[in-house]
Amino acid sequence: MQVEDRHTTVQKSMTSCNPKEWVKLYADDLFKFACSKVADSAQAQDLVQDTFLSGLQAMAQFRGDSSEKTWLMAILKNKIIDYYRKPAKTVFPLDSITSDSDPLSLFFNEKGHWRKEMAPKAWTTDIQDGIRQHEFTRILRACMDKLNGIGKTLFQQKFLEEKKSADICKDLAITPSNYWVIIHRAKLQLRACLEKNWFSN
Repeated sequence: MQVEDRHTTVQKSMTSCNPKEWVKLYADDLFKFACSKVADSAQAQDLVQDTFLSGLQAMAQFRGDSSEKTWLMAILKNKIIDYYRKPAKTVFPLDSITSDSDPLSLFFNEKGHWRKEMAPKAWTTDIQDGIRQHEFTRILRACMDKLNGIGKTLFQQKFLEEKKSADICKDLAITPSNYWVIIHRAKLQLRACLEKNWFSN
């Protein structure tokens, strides 16, 4: 009897899998999740569309063990991991740290010392009053938006969401070495942007 009930439940779950309703029911939640993992909203939208396409192609594998939304979310998470796996190896190779195209060359000379004009400066601006706090937050967000895609994502997860480094590496399928290089670059770029647009005023 239990076997029959289980079989009936699975059959109902499979027949209730209705791709025509996916966009209306799940697109917003999937898009919000994708946006929390990638910096580019257009890329997040593409990932959601790819998720729906993969879901259509894999409908025969949906057994009803979980909800449709949970199943689609799992597909999306795999899409995000695949999205980051290649860039993590090609855009941020460790052996290119000293190349001319590398952002670090803007901050350090060939000996690894700070360039005089880019060396860190003391930040002494007072932002205690509400108006200046609001303006600083606006500029900070604008500077964060200028970070490279994966740099922005790592920075948000590390310092805003306070996720552990190991969890971030696992989620984005990157090595700890690449993680620290990307975070370091993001910090340097953010500092330079803030010094130019806030602390120099």
